[in-house]
Amino acid sequence: MKNNVMIKSGLGIAITLASSQLFASGFAINEQTVSGMGTSFAGRSSAAEDASTVSSNPAGMARLKQEQFTVGAAAIYAKTDIDGRNAAAQGSNEGDMVPLVGIPMGYYVKPLDDHWSVGFGVYVPFGLSTDYESGYAGRYFADKSVVKVLTFQPTVSYAFNDRVSIGFGPTINRIEGELTSRVPGGPFGDGSVKIKGDDTAVGYTIGLLVQATDKTRLGLAYHSKVSYNLDGHVKAEGGALPALGVAGKYDASLSLDTPESVDASFTHQFDDHWTLYGGSTWTRWSRLQSIDVENDNPRLGTISEEEKWHDTWAHSLGLAYKVNPQWTLRTGVMLDQSPTNNTDRSPRIPSGDRRIFSVGAGYSPTQNLTIDVAYSYLKEEDVDINLASATRGRYNATYKNSSHNVGTSLTYRF
Repeated sequence: MKNNVMIKSGLGIAITLASSQLFASGFAINEQTVSGMGTSFAGRSSAAEDASTVSSNPAGMARLKQEQFTVGAAAIYAKTDIDGRNAAAQGSNEGDMVPLVGIPMGYYVKPLDDHWSVGFGVYVPFGLSTDYESGYAGRYFADKSVVKVLTFQPTVSYAFNDRVSIGFGPTINRIEGELTSRVPGGPFGDGSVKIKGDDTAVGYTIGLLVQATDKTRLGLAYHSKVSYNLDGHVKAEGGALPALGVAGKYDASLSLDTPESVDASFTHQFDDHWTLYGGSTWTRWSRLQSIDVENDNPRLGTISEEEKWHDTWAHSLGLAYKVNPQWTLRTGVMLDQSPTNNTDRSPRIPSGDRRIFSVGAGYSPTQNLTIDVAYSYLKEEDVDINLASATRGRYNATYKNSSHNVGTSLTYRF
């Protein structure tokens, strides 16, 4: 019975698809716009400066008077220092378990007349990637996690007049995940449990844009929750698993909701040179209280993992200076809460509240072409992990996380 509980616990860790990507609010990804990245995404739903407004606020398409496309990519280089404080922990604490991550994006907008515009976007709203070394001291609580969500969004906007516009776009979302965990096997050595799953589900994005004054623009955007039912398989092998009769490959399923969010922003243009951006984003991470996995192995039954995440706020403020018709310089700061709590935080979710500082620039060699670049430095508060399990042992450590993020995009207007 003890060994069976041990395996169930290890499998539960392996299939926690909602585990956090380091350096993100939950496992949400901000980098869907490089021009917005330069101001730390301040004014996310009110800026509407290029075709990436398809994802930020579809109502912003009404401001774009020319047919255009924006394509780009961002890269995240993360660094983690782990201070393992438990002398009984067996293994290493090398950190740096997040590989270099690339995030693509692409958008297209076409005005049809003075009122209607249509557009399309492809972007990555959620994702995670962590991979600890094979001898990691906390390997029974976390090993490898890779989850990718790719969103396709056809979009339409309508301008009532020069002041007010709305926008709507259904989202078709594809999720794929692969997660691995180690299972202690005593004299048999470690076993491993790996799960793969995927699903496609539909959500939507809706937005409102108001030109409140000649200099001030207000934006409000809502991104719906998306409910996934992942189907895949679990593969258990090595260690004591064959002797216990649970080794093999068998079907598994998992229901998971990615949360809804609301962004409220403003953009204020002081003069022909200076523009101020600000905004706040609320995300309903409290939907994620536990993960419940069904599988067709009767020895395991339903497996549950407690998460107990809470709702979060992110606040940002940014500034842009238009040097001349060719060059625009940007900077911004963001404060972003983590949805985790100090009691349930695990090595899969070792993040805390974070601070972000960004700089960026836009270069327009011609009226039809703009090249945007951006850089962000992210620093998280130090967080402690204190875990104890009768089957997995103890793991105590302090995580110090930071990252360097860069992005570039190209916008061409016809």
